[in-house]
Amino acid sequence: MFEQNHPLLNKNPHDLVPFLELTLYVDGQVPDFSSFTTPRLLSTHLPFASLPKSAQDSETKLVYLCRNPKDTFISMWHFSNNLRLHHKDTNSIEEMFDLYCKGMSVYGPFWDHVLDYWKQSIENPNKVLFLMYEEIKEQPKMHLKRLAEFLECPFSIKEENCGVVDEILRMCSFKNLSNLEVNTTGKLSTGEENKVFFRRGEIGDWKNYFTTEMSEKFNYIIEQKFQGSGLKFSYN
Repeated sequence: MFEQNHPLLNKNPHDLVPFLELTLYVDGQVPDFSSFTTPRLLSTHLPFASLPKSAQDSETKLVYLCRNPKDTFISMWHFSNNLRLHHKDTNSIEEMFDLYCKGMSVYGPFWDHVLDYWKQSIENPNKVLFLMYEEIKEQPKMHLKRLAEFLECPFSIKEENCGVVDEILRMCSFKNLSNLEVNTTGKLSTGEENKVFFRRGEIGDWKNYFTTEMSEKFNYIIEQKFQGSGLKFSYN
């Protein structure tokens, strides 16, 4: 068991893993990375092409987490509207869906974003690890071990036998994190409420919102954009 004062039990994950383009540069100040504890762990939503050249060309390892585009859209729609609770002009699902299909979203078209990292993971598998959300949900233990090996800190046989892998999975589970007091109350330094980062975490939630027409239209777009890439999505 991990100690009760473990950082993940007392702080929101976004406070522990700062966003490269938000938390670090929001005030226009370049942080002193030498003051960060090593190994340094940062998060970002930036497309690969927008990453600093040093991150692209160095030995920095990149872990890319991809979710099927329909659930990604629904999650994004809820999240953006939750950030606008104090405004009356929340976006309708029809309006957001139309923009999404046109490739208009905060970090660019979904397909460009995903395909760029997908291609990088194939060309340089030691630098870019491409993970699918749905596959992690299905086989969390296998993918956690895969992640540890990619980061060059694999679990020892002793750690596995002692239940370290299982305990990490339990602590990092959606159920555990979403119910922690720190994540049901409080705000990030940038003002967002911690609770808005947790909703359902289920695969196939899009079925509760998509009409048949929306689903068919998006199926066509995804088929065209990802044709020949070898990348397939699981929608459950």
